Amino acid sequence: MIKDIARSNENISINDTAISILKEHFSSCFKKDGSFDMERFKEELKDKVDVVHEGYELKFLGKSYAKLLASLDTTTVITPNTDHNNLPENKNSENIYISGDNLDGLKHLLKSYSKSVKCIYIDPPYNTGSDGFVYKDNFNFTVDELQDKLSVDETQAKRILDLTKRNSASHSAWLMFMYSRLQLANDLLKDDGVIFISIDDNEQANLKLLCDDIFGEECFVATFPWRKRTAKSDVPFGVSQDYESIISYSKKDFIASMKGGSRKYYESDDFPNRPWRIHDMTTQRNADERPNSNFTIVDPKSGNEYPVNPNAVWRVTTESIKGFEKENRIVYPGDYDFLKISKPVLRYFKEDDEKKTGEMFGFLPVSTNLPKEVGMSQDGTKDIAKLFDSKIFSFPKPVSLLKYLIESATNHDNNSLIVDFFSGSASSAQAVLDINANDKADGKRKFISIQLPEVLNPKDLSQKTAFDFLTSINRPTTLDYVGIERIIRASKKIKEETNAVIDYGFKHFILNEPNQNTLDKCETFDKAGLLGDATILDDFGTETVLTTWLNNDGYGLNAKVEAINLKGYTAYYCKKHLYLINSDFTQDAMVVLFEKYDTIAGFNPENIVLFGYSFNEWSVTEMLEKNLKILNDSEKNLKINIDVRY
Repeated sequence: MIKDIARSNENISINDTAISILKEHFSSCFKKDGSFDMERFKEELKDKVDVVHEGYELKFLGKSYAKLLASLDTTTVITPNTDHNNLPENKNSENIYISGDNLDGLKHLLKSYSKSVKCIYIDPPYNTGSDGFVYKDNFNFTVDELQDKLSVDETQAKRILDLTKRNSASHSAWLMFMYSRLQLANDLLKDDGVIFISIDDNEQANLKLLCDDIFGEECFVATFPWRKRTAKSDVPFGVSQDYESIISYSKKDFIASMKGGSRKYYESDDFPNRPWRIHDMTTQRNADERPNSNFTIVDPKSGNEYPVNPNAVWRVTTESIKGFEKENRIVYPGDYDFLKISKPVLRYFKEDDEKKTGEMFGFLPVSTNLPKEVGMSQDGTKDIAKLFDSKIFSFPKPVSLLKYLIESATNHDNNSLIVDFFSGSASSAQAVLDINANDKADGKRKFISIQLPEVLNPKDLSQKTAFDFLTSINRPTTLDYVGIERIIRASKKIKEETNAVIDYGFKHFILNEPNQNTLDKCETFDKAGLLGDATILDDFGTETVLTTWLNNDGYGLNAKVEAINLKGYTAYYCKKHLYLINSDFTQDAMVVLFEKYDTIAGFNPENIVLFGYSFNEWSVTEMLEKNLKILNDSEKNLKINIDVRY
């Protein structure tokens, strides 16, 4: 597990992820009109990174380092808060709260929630000089390592390391901090997803340029000025800064559908005054993923047959194609002389596109002029005071503001996922609960909140109230527990006021970095030895290993897992995976396991995953492989993979 990731990280280079999907990871190489900037692309792909010439604006010091951090996998593990998660209100909840560094949290989320998030709202540190922001990270690269990974010389490597080690609060340090996180956030968003970022004047211009670089300039939606106060502040030049900004970007596919100008529509006599366009009818799914779409299409008029490509099956199924035919939605080769097609395609009418665009456009407010109802900073303070009877958190955003943004983003998708990875006091989580409770269309929005467990300092007057409160209720005195307690209290209040039937709970997970003693044991573990090392599993815990693996395998943090009893041995079953974590796997357990494969029709995990430290790898894998051979040769003809993880 950790050892595998550490070894993989050694081979990660700066452009590994970016090269794989140009438009996803090289957004800055696309101009505002959508054309590809080859010179910019060449600049991005240079083998040598000249850090000396990196500076302010887009080429800020540490940009290459930030890309590297985004590319490296996290070595943290996910530990469930079992006592909290098993409470009746939380056991079946789909809401998630994560305590940990949001860089690690985002990397974990991408393994299960990539392209799944409808709306991201964040309120990051503003780097004002008084908000406590300094750049910190846990990566201990040497000069030699950084030279190798970034292809830079010794002087350049030292410049970057100096920036990461001296607790800098410079513009470059802030941009480096934000770049890696926003790059990961971009990959979380759905094709019609949107992100809102609160910021003040200190970094607003830099953030706009940074977002242009990551999301693409053509994906900029708007900058919404939010009035945070009416009382004038005493500032230099006598100009009271009463406004903050909320910068918004959306995904490219959404913007393309908004513009609609690049689509080619046709007009034909059989559909007068109804322009239409065509769209490819194949997908990127294979026959195993979509068996109902794996069939030969027959043109009902000509009788011509069009076999499926098993590696890119049809978008329609054997059942749905009947409806498409009835609605004249399928166009065949030869139907129109002006079309040069060799296989069936789908027809979309312009009127439907316009209707859909109008619905999608509902995610945006009609103006950058936010209504007064969104509230100001004083309203955010009142929100939290109603729950805690005191000002427990400084400058929380008002719930009304976040409700306005989230509701507008999810207006036509009340089953959507909302993420806030600078959760703070969890205002956004409360907003999601409030929206769901007042949604007449049965709101089922889900939130994922991430908050660094910053230790509160009772000597700091801005933190003392929260510290004293958490101490009084026997909670850990870290900032994440302010958010946890807020969600619990807000849920109770909303339920009392509305009596709505919604998901009021949340599951809690903690991101932990293994201690050095555990890492040393993992490093020195002898795979060829006769015995496993049960103390390594004790260090991690079975629940932590299972939770981390389930998320890594794409099942998310709300996976439904079945504990399988194999004659006293507990295995864990989830869809295509069977996890063997504990060390007491015996010959008798194996016999029962393969009996289940052979006799239970619905039992067919394609992957058997072993926690390598628990076993003598050779003896267990040999025992499994011998029996798998027998099973593979049976009538079931199963193909099962054995995966040993460290």
